[in-house]
Amino acid sequence: MAIDRNHRLQVLVAFALVYVFWGSTYLAIGITDDEHLPPAVMCAMRFLIAGPLMLAACAAMGRKVRITANEALRLATIGCLLLVAGNGGLAWAEQWVPTGYAALIIAVTPIWFLILETFVFRGDRLSRRGLLGLALGISGIAILFWPKFAYRSTLGIMQLVASTTLLFSSMSWAVGSVLSRKWRMKVDPFTATGWEMLFAGIGNSLVALVLGQQHRIVLTSRALMAVLYLVVFGSWVGYSAYIWLLKHVPTPKVATYAYVNPVVAVFLGWLVLHERFDGYMFAGTVVIVAGVALVTTAKVHTGEVPEEPGSGLPEFESEV
Repeated sequence: MAIDRNHRLQVLVAFALVYVFWGSTYLAIGITDDEHLPPAVMCAMRFLIAGPLMLAACAAMGRKVRITANEALRLATIGCLLLVAGNGGLAWAEQWVPTGYAALIIAVTPIWFLILETFVFRGDRLSRRGLLGLALGISGIAILFWPKFAYRSTLGIMQLVASTTLLFSSMSWAVGSVLSRKWRMKVDPFTATGWEMLFAGIGNSLVALVLGQQHRIVLTSRALMAVLYLVVFGSWVGYSAYIWLLKHVPTPKVATYAYVNPVVAVFLGWLVLHERFDGYMFAGTVVIVAGVALVTTAKVHTGEVPEEPGSGLPEFESEV
């Protein structure tokens, strides 16, 4: 009995870490934008710190960190899809839209994931529950987008562009997650994550150089603290708790973070950054959360034996 109670406590703590820390990363990214730290520069700093240190920790724990050229290419592809196009796009978009709103758009990532798995990679057939969830997710996005179409000012146009960017970022994240499961690599999951972050740091550095963002760097103590928070609590603590949960809790339960994180992000945006929470956001929140809940609990009728997961980031990842 004592062992069961201890295990339940560990599960509760791990869920709390994933819910709170991954939900709070949107706020930390928003703070770096408010402090005028260019998004690609921020992402480069974050992952160039987190990646090498994670690899060093893996080596210190006796995990194999050496990879082949083919594995490096695949991990670089996954890292760029997840953490350059996905996370970098999120950081750029948060210059124009509230952090809570961004989290709501990103919450549709599991829907993208199921679309890719069903219609692109495997041709599986969705259940009625999944189709209903997909329809609700699209409806929720339409509700969130409607004010951006109705509001015609310059700021409104940029908000619309940023909102569209978030959709593509969430799709890129889903593609990277699917590939990480499809590609068979004999690499330790934490080692793979370290390499993905390192490659993403290099990729974000190249984006920053191409866009000339290095000339607009403003380093404040608040921005540096936000980056450090993202490194420690977003990339290390939150991810480690997520990996542990996948080994001890059924995946559909772990996937509940996809509709808890936006609630945390909306609350923190309202509390810390005094962001507005209007009727459209409330309605969009209810519809999207319901849609994602249906999708993550839906059964998919497969026509083939699924492949074993790869060693990259697991399914239904969050943009941490």
